[in-house]
Formats: sequence, C-alpha cells, structure tokens
Amino acid sequence: MKLAFCTFLLLTLSMSSYQPLHAQQADILIKNGKIIDGTGNSWFIGDVAVQAGKIVKIGRLGNWQAGKIIDAGGLIVAPGFIDVHTHIEGDEKKNPLASNFIYDGVTSVVTGNCGISEVNLGSYLRMIDSLRPAVNVAALIGHNDVRKAAMGSANRNPNEAEMQHMESIVEQAMKDGAVGMSTGLIYIPGTYSKTPEVVRLAKVTAQYNGVYASHMRSEGDSVVKAIEEALTIGREAGIPVEISHFKLSGQQNWGRSRETVPMIIQAREEGLDVTIDQYPYTASSTSLSTLLPDWVLADGQDSIKARLANPEIRKQVIAVMLKNLKKRGLPHFSYPVVASFKPDTAYNGKSIEEVNLMRGKKHKVKEEAETILQMMELGGAGMIFHGMSNEDVNAIMRYPFNMFASDASIRVFGSGNPHPRGYGTNARVLGKYVREEKVISLEEAIRRMTSLPAQKFNLHNRGLLREGFAADLVIFDEKTVSDLSTYDKPHQYSAGFKYVLVNGMISVEDGVQNNSRNGIALRNNH
Repeated sequence: MKLAFCTFLLLTLSMSSYQPLHAQQADILIKNGKIIDGTGNSWFIGDVAVQAGKIVKIGRLGNWQAGKIIDAGGLIVAPGFIDVHTHIEGDEKKNPLASNFIYDGVTSVVTGNCGISEVNLGSYLRMIDSLRPAVNVAALIGHNDVRKAAMGSANRNPNEAEMQHMESIVEQAMKDGAVGMSTGLIYIPGTYSKTPEVVRLAKVTAQYNGVYASHMRSEGDSVVKAIEEALTIGREAGIPVEISHFKLSGQQNWGRSRETVPMIIQAREEGLDVTIDQYPYTASSTSLSTLLPDWVLADGQDSIKARLANPEIRKQVIAVMLKNLKKRGLPHFSYPVVASFKPDTAYNGKSIEEVNLMRGKKHKVKEEAETILQMMELGGAGMIFHGMSNEDVNAIMRYPFNMFASDASIRVFGSGNPHPRGYGTNARVLGKYVREEKVISLEEAIRRMTSLPAQKFNLHNRGLLREGFAADLVIFDEKTVSDLSTYDKPHQYSAGFKYVLVNGMISVEDGVQNNSRNGIALRNNH
C-alpha cells in the first residue's frame, strides 16, 4: 500500500511540474541556415531570431515563432558586410537606397577616405540620421579638406596658427563621432604636407580612440618609402593605422608584394596596430590629374590653366608624363580609361589612346599627352587605370589582416562608365577568389568583411552574429554568388544575395531590393 502511494505521489509531482513550453516571439526568424558568425570559425546549422532591430537568439530555435519566417536552408547566414573604404559624400541624396552596396551584401560603409570628407562632421552625421539611407554610415575626417579650410591649396608648410586651426577642426570632428582621420597624400593639397604635419593631426585623432587611414604618397615606384611614412605616423602618434587600397601600381612594380606585405607583418610583430584593405581588381580608379606633376596642380583650376598656358611649363609636364609612361614599358596611353568626362560623355569607356584618335589627332604618344592636358583644361576627368597584376592581388589577399573595400561611391545606375568595384567587390571575392580560385576560405572571407573592419573602426555591436548585436545580416547562396559588373558594362548588380537586413529591417527579399531605408550614422564612442 505504501509503495503504491509513493508511486502515485511521484507521478503527481512529475505531472504538476511539467508545463508545455510557450513559443517565444520574434519579429523575424531565420531558419536552418549555414551560420558563419564572422569570427572565422566554421559554419554551423542554426536559426537566428531578430526583434526590435537586434539579434536576440541564435541556435536551434524550434520553440520560436515570428511574424516573418525566412527559410535559409542551404544558404549562408552571415553578418552584414562592412565596406571600410568608400566615397559616398554628395551621392547620398541622389540615391539613398544605395542599391549597388545593398545588392553586394553591404550594410555599413566608412566614408571620408583619401583625405576627402565634409569638414563639419557633426552636421554630416546628423544629415545621415535625417536622410536614413539604406546603409549605415561611419565617417573619417579628411586631411585634404581640413587643410583646404585652413590654408587653401597652397604648396607650403602651415604656419602655427594654421596648424592649430587644423587641429581644432580634427578635434571637433572626433568629438562629433568621426571614427578617425584619413589622408590622400597623392592629392592636392595633401601631397604638399610633410610628415610632421600629419603626425600632429594624428595625435589629436588618437586622443579620441580614432584610426589613421591613409592613401599613401605612392603605390608605385616609391611604395616602400610611402609605407614607411605611414608606419612612422602610426608609431609617433600612437594610433592604429589602416593603409588604404594596398596594391602595386605600374607594370614595372609587378611582384613587389613580396617586398611590401612583409613590411606590414614586421610592423605588427613590433607592436604596431596596422592593417590594410584591398579591392579585388587589377585596375584602380581616380582622377586624370594624377598623371600630372603635383606642382602643376596647386591653387585650383585657374592656376592649373595658367601654368599650362605657358609653353615651357607645358613642355616640361609632357616630358614628365612621357617618362612615367616609359617606365611602364607601354608605347601608348592605353592603360588610362575614361570613367566620366562631363564636357563630352562620348569619351566615357575609352582609353586616352582611343580618345586621341577620336579627336582626329595623330597616333603619337606626344599627341596623347597633349589630349590629357586639354582634358585637364576642361576640368579633368574620372579615370580607370589598368596597371596591377593578378599575382600581387592574390598575394595581398592571402594576408590575414586585410579587409575588402570598394573605394566607390553610391552609384547612380546608368551614369558614366565607373569602375566595376562599386557594384561587385564582395560578390567577386566570394565567387571568384573563394569558390573558384580558392585563394582564401569562405569563413575567412566573411571575417575580413565583418568582424575585422568592425574591430578596426570601433563599430560597436556590428560585424558578428551575437545576441544583443545589431541585426545587420546577409543571406546568400555560396554556389551562385557572383559579380556581374564589368569594365565594359559596369552597371550590373551582384547576384546571389537572397536577403539583406539592416538594423532588423529587410532591405532585400528573395533577391529584390525594396524601398526600406533603415541605416543610421555610426559614431565613435571614444
């Protein structure tokens, strides 16, 4: 009798303690995905719950429900990509949907690179918050524009009053949320600055936990000296260094990644926080003016035209241009291709050699140099420069502290003949370099696109799939993801990205972008 009573009591207690699990609720539930969390660790099968713009749970979430359920079976679920080197200023309002970035899996960008930015960063970031573009935006304060605000485009050292003015601009920008300072030391007027000037401004940046991001003085013949300067600035200012679009330009420099990458490795071994970024292409893109000597470009367009009107100066400039072309071992200016020339859009997509012939001029290299100067007198042009090797691109890509970046603006679809990197950078890495050529693994590529840039630029709660982190996510097909944009037909969006979420809101659904704009300004919290 006692045994029967005890059995009944245990059964009663067991039944009373059992309660059916109540389903937990999320806004969005992503099911059955191959989760790559951004750490570099291997993928695992799981679910992700999103609520109120945050990731609230990751794992096997069989007891969760949601208003929107996404079946990610067979697809990769990863943190949204962070593009650390962009130039979106002036294009945000033209296309706030930022479709070229969104379709390439990018959910956050860092702008203000190469020394080019808004000077009033506080006002700029408030504009971003008001505009609500489709991507999140962090910003660097650009040294070139800071220098212009203090002393114009003068080719000289700043006096102490001008130096203090620049320091005050940088300090205010950092207080307002800039993630660091950038330089563009091949551009006017940054090229006129000396190392100590940059160090002083970098020291101000360092006080607010910022990064020094540099387009160095040379990416060609003098690249070693340029890297040494960037590292010196980092050491003397006590600041983390990011070397922008790390590459070797000019056929005469092919193979020198064997020399330059070890410089970065050694600096890190010595304790300097230095990283690099790269776009996965063998062509660069910048201004036509970079073909001319720096001293010709001082003090603005009127001064440029005045100098070029002097026959002796014009002769000197052409001589420098022909000397530089000879170093490349090329008989014609075939490597610079026009991306955008406002006075005559028929030039777009054609090399300088082809433009020269279009103009009815002789097929002579001196005539091509003269065509370049005439285009400069009309205001210059945006260009694509073919001049890097696949060997160097691959070698640089294998370096583990290297991020991927487009060096692009927000594209206006169909406008001009821009570099394809603005549409396809991440898809190209995932398709060509991961799936096809196996230069790096998928998990490693994702780490370089997510947690590494978030760590470098102090983008808190971004770059990882973690509970409590912002719900910036991409869901893509690793078997089909590919870049479709080419040099001949650049205006083509990447393929393979099925879903993109920005701060918990779906921007791409079933491969099609909607009108969602949920991006915010990302400020440095010091």
